[in-house]
Amino acid sequence: MEDPRIRQIKIKTGAVKRIAKETLVYAKEAEEQKIKVQKYKDENREEHETRKQEEVLQESLMMVPDCQRRLAKAFADLKSLLETEQDLKEHEDYIAAEQVLKEAECQLPETAQ
Repeated sequence: MEDPRIRQIKIKTGAVKRIAKETLVYAKEAEEQKIKVQKYKDENREEHETRKQEEVLQESLMMVPDCQRRLAKAFADLKSLLETEQDLKEHEDYIAAEQVLKEAECQLPETAQ
């Protein structure tokens, strides 16, 4: 039977990975949408089309900070768990969790670092 602490590490590692990926996807989507809005403006598209694309852009932009907040919380939870379970340092899931923390750290909002 697997150690329940390892199971928690796996779950929290998965959450950090998933939210980090979400953050990247929304940021990329927002950048693409900015380009699309500018293209609509440059082409002098109808105002309602341009306005609709700007709404889509705003929705994407709102999701980035939300994802960053959730990432900061999941990051802190995993980091705290790893700090309390130092005796598992040699376990492959612990090592993988540390790697995920390193990769996700650059996506944290400035205030959380």
